[in-house]
Amino acid sequence: MSKFASRCAALLALAALGGCAADQGVQRYATATSFHLGQLIARGEIAIEPAAAGDSGSLEFGQIAASVERELARLGWNVVHGNARSEQVAVIRVDQSAHLVQGSGFSIGVGVGGADYGRYGHGGGVAGGVGATIPITGQPNQVVATQLAVRIQRRSDATVAWEGHAEMEALGGTPLASRAGAADRLAAALFQDFPGESGRTIRVR
Repeated sequence: MSKFASRCAALLALAALGGCAADQGVQRYATATSFHLGQLIARGEIAIEPAAAGDSGSLEFGQIAASVERELARLGWNVVHGNARSEQVAVIRVDQSAHLVQGSGFSIGVGVGGADYGRYGHGGGVAGGVGATIPITGQPNQVVATQLAVRIQRRSDATVAWEGHAEMEALGGTPLASRAGAADRLAAALFQDFPGESGRTIRVR
């Protein structure tokens, strides 16, 4: 049996994701880009809040925030909870889009959900292709792109010290195709080399 055939058989047996053609449409790494002014970013108390006020208090947002909190704590911040209003705040947003994978492995259609945090002249949107946005159904013939965007700023005057975004793809219906499911991997990729080289995009497997 060829290596390609063996790989297909393993994917079908272990994941039941609808065949190798769909797997060919998935980007097997996360990409991360950050922007900052090259100045020292003070560590201290920081709160995590959603960019969309309607997400506050939801279970899903709590799971996503926990992923970002682990990374901030690792880097030396003290994350505060509840109604605490720290001077520093990490504003986070997660967007998703989907495209279909045909039997040939080519994708058709695209959705782009961008978190526009363009404080240094840069936007945080996921790059797209041609076609129209399609709904995310969780079917295995979909490739779901998830983007996590984080902005660290002062609460008093909204001055941004650092911002970044990371994105990845997963087959529909898999754990990594959900917003909360992708958050751990995306947060780890985004903060891997914090603060990182401003404007540079890295790949994290």
